[in-house]
Amino acid sequence: MVVSTPAPPSGAAVPPSAEWIFLNRFAYGPRPGDATALKQQGTARWLDEQIRLAAQPDPAPETRQHLDTAVLRIKYDAGDGWAALDEMRPLRTLGQPVDALWQLNEPGRKQPYQERVRPRMELAAATVIRSVYDPAQLGQVMTLFWHDHFSVNGADSYTAPALPAYDLAIRTHALGNFRDLLEAVATSPAMLIYLNNRSSRGGAANENYARELFELHTLGRDAYLNTQYDRWRDVPGALKGAPEGYIDQDVYEASRAFTGWSIQSGQDLGGYKAPSDGRFTYIEGWHDNYQKRVLAAEFDSYQPPQTDGHKVLDLLAAHPATAHYICAKLVRSLLGGEPSPDLVRAAAATWLDNRQRPDQIARVVRLIALSPAATAGWGARPKRPLELVASFARATGTPVTASEPLVGVMDSAGQKLYAWPSPDGHPVSDDYWLGAQNMRARWTLALGLAEGAWMPPGLAASAQMGPAAGHSGQAVAFWSDRLLGSPTAIDAGALLGGLDLDADAPPRVDNKTGEFANRRLAAYVAMSPAFQLR
Repeated sequence: MVVSTPAPPSGAAVPPSAEWIFLNRFAYGPRPGDATALKQQGTARWLDEQIRLAAQPDPAPETRQHLDTAVLRIKYDAGDGWAALDEMRPLRTLGQPVDALWQLNEPGRKQPYQERVRPRMELAAATVIRSVYDPAQLGQVMTLFWHDHFSVNGADSYTAPALPAYDLAIRTHALGNFRDLLEAVATSPAMLIYLNNRSSRGGAANENYARELFELHTLGRDAYLNTQYDRWRDVPGALKGAPEGYIDQDVYEASRAFTGWSIQSGQDLGGYKAPSDGRFTYIEGWHDNYQKRVLAAEFDSYQPPQTDGHKVLDLLAAHPATAHYICAKLVRSLLGGEPSPDLVRAAAATWLDNRQRPDQIARVVRLIALSPAATAGWGARPKRPLELVASFARATGTPVTASEPLVGVMDSAGQKLYAWPSPDGHPVSDDYWLGAQNMRARWTLALGLAEGAWMPPGLAASAQMGPAAGHSGQAVAFWSDRLLGSPTAIDAGALLGGLDLDADAPPRVDNKTGEFANRRLAAYVAMSPAFQLR
């Protein structure tokens, strides 16, 4: 491909095509030819195909091959009862049920921390691979959205063995029905461990899960009305059975509804010892069976097993505040910037109208993706480090596989995949993602990928550039076209001047690889503000 030397900078950024913007928001960026293919196919058909792919239970063959051949280093010193280890190991924990990994948590078997949190590292590495190679791009985007929404800390060695099963549960429902997803999360060992519900019992109900369920998973903080009302009947709409929000009393009662929702961890249940395999279990003897009131709904005493908890999930999933809160979060996450009130209202109406349908979430995402806002306001939010890595790899064809250092630099850039330390998930504010330390790590990501710092041989730049490989100005235009959607999207003069390169001269070539300058030019284009945004 030959790309003309960029025109002198005009001072005005050249926006990429609508298809380019779309693929940076509803996928992990375009590969060469993807934007053209999308234009020919049309957005609606693209969405149909993506929703179909996301429903497939098994990874696509190419994704499967990359996952099966990936290896990740594990290394630790000798300790009390174990030998030192330094080996490259396949990703063995992916898709494993919790009982297959529960031995990592057995109190009598001391294991190094690196072994105990290995599932988190493998899942993070697999997520990078999937984001680059999986054709079900929308499914990957939505899976990570829900992981952040239902955040658990997999760097906690007790939660980590349950993380692969948690990922499978979220992946299965990522574009499905929210009520189903909510129950999959509520009964997942990862969430039961992380928010302490596994030990919750009548008379000493633990509130952690119930409070985050209201505040983070469903109605949202804006629906917390305890600063205005402290009696349930005073909440607007409550006496008609439709309270506009929730108060602490609702959280207390909901926590009682979830007593007995636990995991099998060898508990002594009065003459019966439960298995120790980490699986979800309901312990009737721990449940608070007396009457309750949640969101103005009366719960009778002594309901069948788990009925109280199911009723709370039903109420929360169907509440209009949940629809508004999650739809606003979806719009903000997918499109960036302040969500359009009209689009949020339309999405929330679709959410509620389809709450009984198995593809409820897909219908809402489809509405957002087909709205004019889907490709408006380019640059409204920074790419997260995973989006940066994946979009660079997809645009340049840089091979990517599992790498602990790569995951480590992504951590340093602010995205701690499956290891955010609090249940609210990663911050949405631009200030967090574009802080000085995070920016430095983001530039390291671009340069490291191009030069093969973690996954040799890195970017094969010259082989795909044609005549542009021998001309600095054309080389910048080539990478600008690949990475930014337009050969003139970057101020080539400023970039070349900063590198002391003449636009008409050939890029300096590394004698060993023949790639040095062209690789770096690709990385420098990726460091530009235009590539940091989406």
